[in-house]
Amino acid sequence: MGSRETVLGRVREALGPARGTQVPVPRGYRRRLTGREAPTRADVVALFTERVAEARASVRHVGADELPTAIAAALWGREAKRIVAPADLPFGWLAGLEGVQAQADAPPVDAGTLDGLDGVVTGCAVAIAQTGTIVLDGGRAQGRRALTLVPPYHLCVVHADQIVGTVPEAVARLDPARPLTWISGPPTTADIELERTAGLHGPHVLDVFVVDD
Repeated sequence: MGSRETVLGRVREALGPARGTQVPVPRGYRRRLTGREAPTRADVVALFTERVAEARASVRHVGADELPTAIAAALWGREAKRIVAPADLPFGWLAGLEGVQAQADAPPVDAGTLDGLDGVVTGCAVAIAQTGTIVLDGGRAQGRRALTLVPPYHLCVVHADQIVGTVPEAVARLDPARPLTWISGPPTTADIELERTAGLHGPHVLDVFVVDD
């Protein structure tokens, strides 16, 4: 008997006769936001904005016509002078850039070059009000996963109609076979001397623009 079988045998012995017992799964989580939490569509969007801010990300509402100017101002303010963007990012989003070098990820930027860039601009697949989470699935305007994990700054554009109330609603919109990335604020860790640090394994700055279509 190998070490694997030994360990599994000890686990089975510790579980005793109860192992394999089916535990009923509660179904109460399959719900939308209650009227008290978000009685109107506008309240769902407002709740998302509030939760994103609580996650230490910057969030602001912009009109569709002012989006290019807002993106350019944000990149300049963050000193993101060299950025990358998915090849299918809407052209107009970056139309207002001045003094910022933007390159499309086509062909895919190599790891060394990607590591030397200042930031990335993407869209998203869906956003969740209850948790302030943005989900990317590699679809249109999102690019491959490395784009949002390597550069130190991420600007994500979320359209108001992409915001749902709860996680189950978001899951219903997503394809589980796609490469899903769930983002709830800048990544943080407290593994080093229990000191909370942001950005050790991803962008340490996250800006979210909610486009009020």
